[in-house]
Amino acid sequence: MKVIQDIDELRQELAAYDSIGFVPTMGFLHEGHGSLLEQARRENEIVVLSIFVNPTQFGPNEDLERYPRDEQRDQQLARAAGVDYVFYPTNETMYPLDMARVTVRTGDDVLCGASRPGHFDGVLTVVSKLLNIVHPTRAYFGLKDAQQLALIEGYVADYFVPVEIKRCPIIREADGLAKSSRNVYLSEQERSQAPRLQQALQQANALLEAGTAVEEVIERTKDALRLEGTALDYVEAVDYPTLGPVTSETKTILLAVAVQFESARLIDNLLYTRGA
Repeated sequence: MKVIQDIDELRQELAAYDSIGFVPTMGFLHEGHGSLLEQARRENEIVVLSIFVNPTQFGPNEDLERYPRDEQRDQQLARAAGVDYVFYPTNETMYPLDMARVTVRTGDDVLCGASRPGHFDGVLTVVSKLLNIVHPTRAYFGLKDAQQLALIEGYVADYFVPVEIKRCPIIREADGLAKSSRNVYLSEQERSQAPRLQQALQQANALLEAGTAVEEVIERTKDALRLEGTALDYVEAVDYPTLGPVTSETKTILLAVAVQFESARLIDNLLYTRGA
């Protein structure tokens, strides 16, 4: 495994390969990232992992400075997962002039976009840069960040980017909590409450299968997520992957939730396909 910081060096290394699997991350790797790397390993000649805590996707009152970082541990996990190259750019490398940003035109005013203005502009900006640097055959993203994934798929389609975006399932703890680097922020009490997100979504899935109206499902999910010491950010249902309103023509519904604990904001979701 080779660790590289320089863009030209990475491009020279990758030029010899026909099939490149790419997993972009912000580091502090966990089993969710590991599952993406394992799939990339199976499907490509080589695997490239990027680790970069992207400043442009953090708001002024968010956790950029305290976002968990552990370079040595990340490299150990990457090596164990069979990664060939780790790209570790600096802020100066990724934003040498900082003159241009990708702007999301639609789909960023719901779910996380409503409470994190500008967040997805930052996400698509850095993803655009990384895809232009690595030129992967396939890039792997988890469905835990389903809105992000939909917007990346839309960006790739709109800008004719020659990469296959691979949707990968959510990886969970034994009690159902979605794996996340931010889970380390949770207190013992909060950690005991956190599986309620998945439990509420399982209840919602059963309601949808029983034919319950989406509006009622949303209200019952909100009731299930009014947890002591937390603030309910949102419970929303949108068409997937357009992120538009659910209509009678909607085939797949994304029901997504976000709960603000004292030191961490947790998200989770389910995809429900009508008639499946």
